[in-house]
Amino acid sequence: MTSYGRRGFLLRTAAAALAPRDAVPTATQAGMRLGLIVSVGNDPEGAIARVHDLGLPTCQASVADFGDAMVRGLRVALERHRVEATAINTSGPGPQVYDFYQGPQTIGVVPRRYRRERIDRLKRSSDFAKKLGIPAIHTHCGFIPEDPNDPLYQETVDAIREVVGHCRANGQTFLYETGQETPITLLRTILDVGLDNQGVNLDTANLILYGKGHPVDALDVIGRYVRGLHAKDGLFPTDPKKLGREVPIGEGKADFPRIIARLKQLDYRGPITIEREISGPKQIEDIRKAKEYLEKLMA
Repeated sequence: MTSYGRRGFLLRTAAAALAPRDAVPTATQAGMRLGLIVSVGNDPEGAIARVHDLGLPTCQASVADFGDAMVRGLRVALERHRVEATAINTSGPGPQVYDFYQGPQTIGVVPRRYRRERIDRLKRSSDFAKKLGIPAIHTHCGFIPEDPNDPLYQETVDAIREVVGHCRANGQTFLYETGQETPITLLRTILDVGLDNQGVNLDTANLILYGKGHPVDALDVIGRYVRGLHAKDGLFPTDPKKLGREVPIGEGKADFPRIIARLKQLDYRGPITIEREISGPKQIEDIRKAKEYLEKLMA
């Protein structure tokens, strides 16, 4: 969480109020189904094969290369393994340090220094997703200012609106991944951006790791916008200089029985995408356990 490009290692080693729910593009209307976030790197076949081998029907693909060869390679891999890609994730360019001190200066489109390049990259990721028929992109927008009078707040809203508008023209949903901002600030941002193709990718651990709230309570604020979910667990920070600690699902504060029950009340029909931000055999072991645990809750 404190190094550049926090998802770079993943699996390489082992607005509803603005528009009706059905008007927002979704992957399917079949109901909740499990998935995995994977970093494609330069090996789309290997990445998607791992999703298939874990018995998961969907994935969110983290991609940095938007070239034609990657389009072809990812399309072939998804079709071969019959895995549904529900969203493309990308971030950068430039440093991204996931902590309390350097994070506000390096993450998302909030920092002025990197904003233009990141807007352009997000647009390219949208164009890439369109070629593959993938219905959404998602990213961290950064430490969106809590104070709506802060000049950075309006600048960030304008930057996000540019990206969301591009996604809208491509028939896609733009998903905000939760974490660096409080749920009420995220809701304010969605309403101020004002377009009807916005959604939330609720990361159940990030709100906890950043000390920004609890995912069950967050659903009261932004639940009607949730179109994706990262199933991840963690502990609240107790050192004001460090984020909380990610732990295996079921061992932290996320309270998945209540989260799943609340999602059912909200008639959520999207993917539940497992994320475990470690590497090696323990990562695979934790993913398998999470799959079994979540399947029982979803049933």
